Amino acid sequence: MKAHKRLLVILSVVVSAYFLSMVNFDLSSAHGNDHARSDSTHYGFALDTNDHFMASGNCDGCHGFDETGNANIDELGNDISPVTLWRATMMANSGRDPFFRAKMSHESAINPQHQAELEDKCNSCHAPLGRYSNHYYDYGPYGLADLEEDPMGQDGVSCMACHKQTSQHLGSNHSGELYYDSIMREYGPYQKPLQGPMQGFVGVSPEYGEHVTQSGFCAGCHSLITNTVDLNGDFTGTTFVEQATYHEWLNSDFNVVNGGTSCQGCHIPRVETEVVIANYYQLLAGRTPFGRHDLVGGNTFMLKLMKTHREALDIRATEVHFDSTINRTLVNLQERSVQMNLEHETTANDTAYFNVRSENLTGHKFPSGYPSRRAYVEFVVTNQHGDTVFSSGVLSSNHYLPEENSTYEPHYNIVNSEDQVQIYEMVMGDVNGNPTTILERASLPLKDNRLVPKGFSTAHPVYDTTLIAGTATEDVDFNFEGFEGSGSDVLHYHVPLHGSTDTLYATARMYYQSVPKKWVQEMFATSTPQIETFEAMYNTADHTPVLVGADSVMAFGATGIQETSALMDVQLYPNPSNGHIWLRGTDLSSIEQIDVFGVNGKRLASYSNYSISGIELPMTAGVYFFRIRTERGTKLLRAIKI
Repeated sequence: MKAHKRLLVILSVVVSAYFLSMVNFDLSSAHGNDHARSDSTHYGFALDTNDHFMASGNCDGCHGFDETGNANIDELGNDISPVTLWRATMMANSGRDPFFRAKMSHESAINPQHQAELEDKCNSCHAPLGRYSNHYYDYGPYGLADLEEDPMGQDGVSCMACHKQTSQHLGSNHSGELYYDSIMREYGPYQKPLQGPMQGFVGVSPEYGEHVTQSGFCAGCHSLITNTVDLNGDFTGTTFVEQATYHEWLNSDFNVVNGGTSCQGCHIPRVETEVVIANYYQLLAGRTPFGRHDLVGGNTFMLKLMKTHREALDIRATEVHFDSTINRTLVNLQERSVQMNLEHETTANDTAYFNVRSENLTGHKFPSGYPSRRAYVEFVVTNQHGDTVFSSGVLSSNHYLPEENSTYEPHYNIVNSEDQVQIYEMVMGDVNGNPTTILERASLPLKDNRLVPKGFSTAHPVYDTTLIAGTATEDVDFNFEGFEGSGSDVLHYHVPLHGSTDTLYATARMYYQSVPKKWVQEMFATSTPQIETFEAMYNTADHTPVLVGADSVMAFGATGIQETSALMDVQLYPNPSNGHIWLRGTDLSSIEQIDVFGVNGKRLASYSNYSISGIELPMTAGVYFFRIRTERGTKLLRAIKI
């Protein structure tokens, strides 16, 4: 039986090869999620090859969208081909990324004597095929000018950028030190790969490589150490850890030999059903598990910007591809990043006390990676009339935080003033201890209170590369809840009431920004063609931050439950109820939001409008409160479940 199956596979390969030769198969012609073919050069992938690498167009024919609907699909028939999922990601466009190009030119403009070395180092991760080709041919450093003329470099972190890497120095390499096989060989996660098609069509031998599924495989680019210079551009002999995502993973509960989660486990999630991994081979057996090349993190801002300017940037992805990647990124940010819990502790001494617990759900710091990224907490308290009693972290209309210090905001354990805002970020300091966004000048972290992953320890061997810095080191609630390694932070809000006895409504939200306006100010003060290009795109971009976590709570006042708008005609029925509540009255059409709270003040559900199907109360019998907001005002009603 096995021999028979092998014969069928061989026959399929032979027949497929003959068929493909007869139809003059074009490797660059399959085009992803929109399920459309196009001969447009713009949407075709680079087909460049040399003695060491080949660009993604050479892989797309077999590992892109399959028009026959046989390969690279999930059990529902959805296209999950590696090239399709990859093409609109930050990794696919790392060489075309206008922010990256602007920042690279900024660093060179500040220290032009280091330009060749700086740009070569940056391109080792952003344009690895171009950069390493240059070095293999002894052409010297690979700079920005080289990248702008090189389709191989512009292919970004493409197929061979990862799959041609060997296991040499696995996990110990960093800062763009990548080790590639000396021959045309690619490594994948499956044992005994069928070699004939790849060898015959593109001249590459597929091999099994266990290392491609291990987190150390990502270390070469996701750990970056820079050499520090002073303000004159002279090297100090010291270094700075610009990012250490891989080391952060090492210092976490995700790094467990049995039962842990690798980088690939989140960023290349597994499909457990069998998937045929190559197009046009009808009898090819499926493989499992299949790694979806989602390759998303949290940078929706740059994805949206590049989607808008994809023609000018010569990006090989459609709006549909970008929308798919943006949606997957939002899911990653909003469902797998942070869990927030808000509690009303007590009201005493004319002050309402609230605690906001934020837990990191990721396997590294949040935010992680490039130091422009940050998250901040918006905390707003309103009274039963809808008036704001206290606010912190409310972004202005021009997308700045009004409370933020001109240098940087310290980490807080207690926020008791509206001019304080909690920002989770890493702030780089130069040799004089002043904040800087110039990577080469980074000498020490002035602040690093980014939420650490669960299991994080200051005693871990890699703590020196994953430091907590600034006043967060003095915070007894930071990564500590009876034990070190909670992966959380508890922030205490003390809200002055000024004699008010009203019922209060508090909401805590965490927002994420990948390229905040404050961070690019220093770069925009310098003029290069790349900076001017990015600045024009940046100024017209959507700067709305991404909501990654939220919770609300109600704190009952001394005056008890009040109907705060007598003119609002909204009632609950039946009340008491056996579990289902309907609303009636003449103001139903003007309802803007309905919040349901438990007797402990915790918000249990929220609705943006009222549905005639009613609202289902929780299973537990007891008292619940409906906060109903209309254009007329806010009303609080009590419901009893029997």
